[in-house]
Amino acid sequence: MFRRNKSETPSATSAGSATEQPQGKVGGKGRPTPTRKEAEQARKAALKKPRTRKEAAAYRREKMRAERAKMQEAMKTGDDRYLPAADKGPVRRFARDYVDARWSVMEFALPVLLVVSLIGVVFSTAFPWLAGLVNLVFLVMIACIAADWFFLSSGLKRAIAKKFPSESTRGIGFYAVRRTMQMRRWRLPKPMVARGEKPA
Repeated sequence: MFRRNKSETPSATSAGSATEQPQGKVGGKGRPTPTRKEAEQARKAALKKPRTRKEAAAYRREKMRAERAKMQEAMKTGDDRYLPAADKGPVRRFARDYVDARWSVMEFALPVLLVVSLIGVVFSTAFPWLAGLVNLVFLVMIACIAADWFFLSSGLKRAIAKKFPSESTRGIGFYAVRRTMQMRRWRLPKPMVARGEKPA
């Protein structure tokens, strides 16, 4: 009397099989498995990461020490990547080469004035006429410094405008003069060109 509906059997079977089918892996990374090199780099980064305030302070000190070491080395080699901001860039490098390649009155002005002053102080009592000579030497040196300053600054700005037409020359004259007034062996960054050599 009450026969089972045959049409229900396949649908029930399919529903059961659908529920029994294995589902895809849940919670997957959704990205490729990292390579051994990437995993090693991540492990090293995790080890280096400071975990306490004391470790963070030590990490900062070590980082600053490494940066200072790189900067000191760059002062010797001229590596632009690690130079101070005031010395970075091709324009500043050209200005340094321009200064280092020329002879300048300003480079020797301070030593000369110190020697002349010392002579005047020591011998002016025995030779009163030395006071007038010392004053004359001072005036001549000041005039030579002013002329050297003018020719250095104007010549450098013309050379930069020709080589780097799109770059600003603001402050470059004072930068060059400040370097010129130092003895060549004490200049930092170290000179990269010989005297008389044309700057690149």
